[in-house]
Amino acid sequence: MEREHNLIPGDTLWKRFLYRIIYRSDTRLGRLFDIVLLSLIFLSTAIIMLESVPKFDKKYHTIFLILEWIISLIFTAEYWLRIAVVKNKKHYIFSFFGIMDFLALVPFYLSLFFPVTKYFLIFRMLRMLRVFRIFNLLDFMNDGFVIVRALKNSSRKIYIFLLFLIIFSVIVGSMMFMVEGGREGFETIPQSIYWAVVTVTTVGYGDVSPITPMGKFFAVVLMLAGYSIIAVPTGIVTAEMRNKRQNLEKVCDRCGNEDIDDDARYCKQCGKKLA
Repeated sequence: MEREHNLIPGDTLWKRFLYRIIYRSDTRLGRLFDIVLLSLIFLSTAIIMLESVPKFDKKYHTIFLILEWIISLIFTAEYWLRIAVVKNKKHYIFSFFGIMDFLALVPFYLSLFFPVTKYFLIFRMLRMLRVFRIFNLLDFMNDGFVIVRALKNSSRKIYIFLLFLIIFSVIVGSMMFMVEGGREGFETIPQSIYWAVVTVTTVGYGDVSPITPMGKFFAVVLMLAGYSIIAVPTGIVTAEMRNKRQNLEKVCDRCGNEDIDDDARYCKQCGKKLA
């Protein structure tokens, strides 16, 4: 969250006033401003969903169009105001929320030239993450930080596992192509690989299935292997999360900051008292 020192020295009163409303959710007007934005995001998402239903779109198309214009113009004005009143503009533009705010605007203006892109406005739902800041729920985001850190620290192991899975699927798909002899659904190796991926991930669409005894045998082996294979990435991430939990006393449970001195009593990032 931006702080007051991000204001440019000598800023006019109206800039300071707008800054407190736009960036500070601990004031009455600031919280009201954020709640209105969340309501508009929810309304915009509902409009996009209803527009995909032909019956509603035909009946309320004009109303939906007007509301989309109004909401998008409000979001555009809000985005530029956020840039105008903050000192470190680059920091906001390339921050997580800054990128989300920008992505919430782009689809609307693209839809003026490419109508189908308007459905990307559904990305506005990402702005709902502000609810944690607005209602002081940052303490509940700690679990999210733990998961993100675990995924990041496990990324190399997961990449290796995915490479193995790709190689395994290509080999099994090629074998099924030979076993099934080019029958329906196995006419080419890529089609056979598709079947192997669907089977090994236990999705099982059922649109393609082997009919030869040897093909069915390979399918049974692949199905049983699928359960073991799916458990691998889960185990990798779970083990990493367990390690992080064991060192949780060195992590701030509000902001997830790990840069904490041994003798520190308060988090240097958010100021929360450490346990």
